[in-house]
This record gives sequence, C-alpha cells and structure tokens, in this order.
Amino acid sequence: MPLKILVLRFSSIGDIVLTTPVVRALKTQLPRATVHYCTKAKFRTIVEHNPYIDQCIYLDDSLNALISRLREEKYDYVIDLHHNLRTRIIKLRLGVKASSFNKLNREKWLLVNFKRNKLPDVHIVDRYLDAAKPLGVHDDGKGLDYFIPQKDVAGKETLPAPFRNGYAAFAIGGQHYTKKLPLPRLIELCGLISQPLILLGGPEDAANGEAILQAYGDTPHKYIFNGCGKFSLNGSASLVREAEVVFTHDTGLMHIAAAFGKKIYSVWGNTVPAFGMYPYRTEHVVWERPQLYCRPCSKIGYSKCPEGHFNCMNEIKFRF
Repeated sequence: MPLKILVLRFSSIGDIVLTTPVVRALKTQLPRATVHYCTKAKFRTIVEHNPYIDQCIYLDDSLNALISRLREEKYDYVIDLHHNLRTRIIKLRLGVKASSFNKLNREKWLLVNFKRNKLPDVHIVDRYLDAAKPLGVHDDGKGLDYFIPQKDVAGKETLPAPFRNGYAAFAIGGQHYTKKLPLPRLIELCGLISQPLILLGGPEDAANGEAILQAYGDTPHKYIFNGCGKFSLNGSASLVREAEVVFTHDTGLMHIAAAFGKKIYSVWGNTVPAFGMYPYRTEHVVWERPQLYCRPCSKIGYSKCPEGHFNCMNEIKFRF
C-alpha cells in the first residue's frame, strides 16, 4: 500500500544532517513510500540534493501558509523530528497519524541546572530513528548522509599549491560564543597541527581566521589558508570531504565531517557530549574540560561566559 510521509525538522545545519538516517531508512525500507521533508528555506541546500527525499517543502515566514500547503499533500503519516510548538500545531491541524522523537528536556534541564546526569547513553540519531519505528523501519547501520552537487564542489585546484597533496580542516566557527575557543586558544591549537591547515567558517569568522594566519605568517613551512567566508556551505563541506582529518567545535560541520567518515577532533565548551550529539559513527576524539562545576551551563550556548572565566574552553588540554 502506498504511504506518503512527511518529516519535520526546521533547523539547524547539524540537526538536519543528523536526521538523514531516518529519511534513508524510510525510503529504502518502505519501497512504496513517498518521503517529503519540511525545513526552513535557508537550509534548503542541506536537503534538496538528498536522493532519499522525494520533495522538499520550506517554511518561509507564514506558518498558516505552510500548513495550507501541507494539507494539499494529504499525508498518511508525520514524523516530527523537531517536536516544538510549531510542529505540534502542524500535526494538530493536519490531523493524521504522527510520532515524535523524545527531546529529553527534563533530563537536560537536570544536567544543566543541577549537574545530575540522568540522560541515557543514546545518540540523538537513535532517538530520531525511534520516532520512525511505528512504520517498521530500523537502523541500517550506514551512518549519516551529506550530498553535494558537482557545481558546488570547491576543487583542490582552487587551493594554494601546498594544500593540493593533503591538508587538515578546522571549522573555527560556531553559533554561540561559548561553543567556540577564544582566539588565543585557536592560535595555540593551530600551532599544534602539523598538516597544511584550511580554516573554515562563515564571514563572521574571517577576522579570527586572518588573526590566525598573521600569527604564523613568518613561520617556515607552516601553511594556513583562511577559507572563512570564501565558500558556500556545500563548498566548505566538499573541502571537509577531502581533508585528512577535521578539527571542529560542536557545530554543523562536525556532523558533516561525520557523514564523510572523517577522523574528528571535537572541542566542547559549555555543551557536553552527554547531550547525545557527538560525532556519529566515525572515529573521533573529544577535547573538553571535565568535572568543571559550572558545565554544562546551557544545552545551546551564550554570547558570553555566565561565570566570567570561560574555563570550559580556557582549561582544555589538547592531547593528540
């Protein structure tokens, strides 16, 4: 019997990448299923080239307009992988069978506010997959997906000559200040990386990239390329795909690197891997300051350290 399924996940980059095992399982394990994916329009580049998604539908500004659009599709089932107020409204107004993933908000609240860890040792991908179990699908063991159209690939020929025979990538950005190393520590870590190093991030990270570049400008055979703001998301992803190893904060490019099976050194500040969003099914090393009384201080992040010392980043020891 044909089955028309809607998957909901509005944001953000990493979270959407982490839902890819669900859409792949739906499409490959339910041969007669049609899979639609709904997300914010600004994240279309992450989903529009996924061959396991039959149609992408985007939220712009109006939730009512989106719901009217979704009603036209006459879905049989909704899988809610965001589980917030807007997705609850969508499910209510569509009036079809639905299931949602467990956000574990109570357990996260206990860990953030009382440092009591009651979280299960379960990756968020597995919780996403649990939401699809009522349809009879299961984990196929293949990890994450990320698809880059050829037109968006940043080829090695676009890089300076020292980088064409291999390099490391460092995603120096992050959505929140407390999820990023301060500049002096970024410079310190870059000095410890022996390979030619490509710095990746958005335009907002370009100044830090330039400061890192200047810090090693006169160092012989220390090759650093500041790619921050120079590439699209897919262009940056293509450079991650070709990297020998990836260094990253807890951010979207970390999960994209995991989709390509890269060895990852991940840096954790105010957030913790216990939240269940560490690199999925790829070799990785976690760098963090354990047993710090104030950590985690948030499940998301802040614009400055609430305690003023920022020891969760300043006291990390970089061990290779």
